[in-house]
Amino acid sequence: MKLLTHNFLQCHIKGVKNGYPLNIEAVKIEERDADFDPDFLRSMFKRIDWKAFLVGAQALGCAEGLPEAVSEEQLQDDGFLQKFHHALLEVCLEEGSLICPETGRRFPVVKGIPNMLLNEDEV
Repeated sequence: MKLLTHNFLQCHIKGVKNGYPLNIEAVKIEERDADFDPDFLRSMFKRIDWKAFLVGAQALGCAEGLPEAVSEEQLQDDGFLQKFHHALLEVCLEEGSLICPETGRRFPVVKGIPNMLLNEDEV
């Protein structure tokens, strides 16, 4: 699971008010090459929650060189975009868990696929 995916997931258990961002517990992390596309990165930057992205990047050990806040100038800088690209698209959580910040409910990630299915009593 890439951090791009993580940034859009949240806990939907009935009654949960604070289900985002999900915490990451990594057991196995892999890196995979992905084509570098600066225009795609600039477009996606507008759609993600940067603070949640940084939390995920820290959990996966790929936050080095990523700033707390990003300026328009940085979005034109290839050095920044390369670091953003690496964390967003090349670092993958293969095995581990996503954890609801409110309830502590663990959603397993197996072979890079998060299982966000709820039990009957959680719907």
